[in-house]
This record gives sequence, C-alpha cells and structure tokens, in this order.
Amino acid sequence: MEQIRIKELTKINNSWRFQVTLGTDPDTTSHTVTLDQKYWQKLTAGKITPPNLITKSFIFLLERESKESILPSFDLSLISTYFPDFEQTISR
Repeated sequence: MEQIRIKELTKINNSWRFQVTLGTDPDTTSHTVTLDQKYWQKLTAGKITPPNLITKSFIFLLERESKESILPSFDLSLISTYFPDFEQTISR
C-alpha cells in the first residue's frame, strides 16, 4: 500500500481542503481534496475525524486504481460518481 500523508490546508465555512501526498520521494503524487461538512456527517455521523475520512477514502481509491490515476483535485463526493459503492463501503 502506498504511503498516505494528509495535511489540512484550510477550513472555510462548512468545508475543509486537504493536501494529500501519496507514495515516497521521488515517486509521489499530490492531490487537493475538498470535503463538505454535511457530506462528512452523512458518511461518518461524526464518528471519525475529517482527516481519517480522507485517509479511508484514499485507501478505498488505491485498492481500485493507481495513485497516478487519481485526479489531482476533486471534491470527496465525486468518488461515488466513479465508484457507486463508495458511500456504502466507507460508512461501514
């Protein structure tokens, strides 16, 4: 499994923005991910922190595609567009 590093960049109103780095130098990829507070609540009922949800989401993605295939910037809710089982899997 790829190394996953998460850094919270900002929290604006009801949304977070994270920088996610996958892999180890010099073979890393970088991704900017936004997470709406309502979507976080929907998936987690507040039982895990937003950074932990981001980590779980990237584990989910890496089980299905290479780190190079993951979009460089996206909203977390977009994952379910590509992987319809995302919300059900992640909220377990």
